[in-house]
Amino acid sequence: MHDPTPVISVRPVVLPAPARGEDLRVRVSAPVTGGELPVIVFSHGFGGSLDGYAPLVDFWAARGFVVVQPTHLDSRTLNLAPDDPRHPEIWRHRVDDLTRVLDRLDVLEAAVPGLAGRVDRDSVAAAGHSWGAQTVSMLLGARVLDADGAPGKDMSDPRIKAGVLLAVPGTGGADLTPFAAEHFPFMNPGFSEMTTPALVVAGDRDQSALSVRGPEWFTDAYALSPGSKSLLTLFGAEHSLGGISGYHSTETTDESQERVALLRRLTWAYLRGALRPGDPSWSAATAELARDADPLGRVDSR
Repeated sequence: MHDPTPVISVRPVVLPAPARGEDLRVRVSAPVTGGELPVIVFSHGFGGSLDGYAPLVDFWAARGFVVVQPTHLDSRTLNLAPDDPRHPEIWRHRVDDLTRVLDRLDVLEAAVPGLAGRVDRDSVAAAGHSWGAQTVSMLLGARVLDADGAPGKDMSDPRIKAGVLLAVPGTGGADLTPFAAEHFPFMNPGFSEMTTPALVVAGDRDQSALSVRGPEWFTDAYALSPGSKSLLTLFGAEHSLGGISGYHSTETTDESQERVALLRRLTWAYLRGALRPGDPSWSAATAELARDADPLGRVDSR
């Protein structure tokens, strides 16, 4: 694994978004040295913001990635009124946010002192947690199904070469609780066309209040999608996967520094391997986990 280097982070970089009703605010973090840096576009979970997920973002950026974090409209920092007419379409705005980031990588690169000319715009990945993972899955080829099971608009983006889906919600329909089915009709993904390579990360104790199924619900994106996919199952992990949303987060009941350390090492290694063909990081990391006499997780691949 690469030795960590100092990181520079700039926030907010503001991207005009007239149709959104609110300009898009973005945080960009990058190592202060190195060239041909691959990019990770990160989508936060419900209520989050560009300031979240430091345990992951800091680790990735210190080891050679440019990490871009937009703040979606559901963020608590924006405090949209309950009757805001954008609420039913926030899931679409989320996908558009990520697309806008990809469209304006030149602006984001120029906003960080010393970053210009050091970014590899042909090596771009997307990662997200919870609702953010569903958002990212659509850039990978997942589709929202209507009530009859017909897939909606294809919102995939060929600029995304690989994805990391952290605690990504599973299938909808009868798998949702009545509350979820009524309030979140977009939680009805179809993964049959999610062809972009991805690592799905699930906790084996992640029991969602939105689904009538158990923790295996969060593995659907792996089980039901075609192509090159891997699944990291974290033992004992709940929805925050040990505490990835912040160093001092109070949102997790399964806090584990060791679990977070494993998660960030393996996600970094996966993206290195996915974006740099021939890079041995992923095979080395999975082999190390397999040798562990008391592992914190398991990797399955196909």
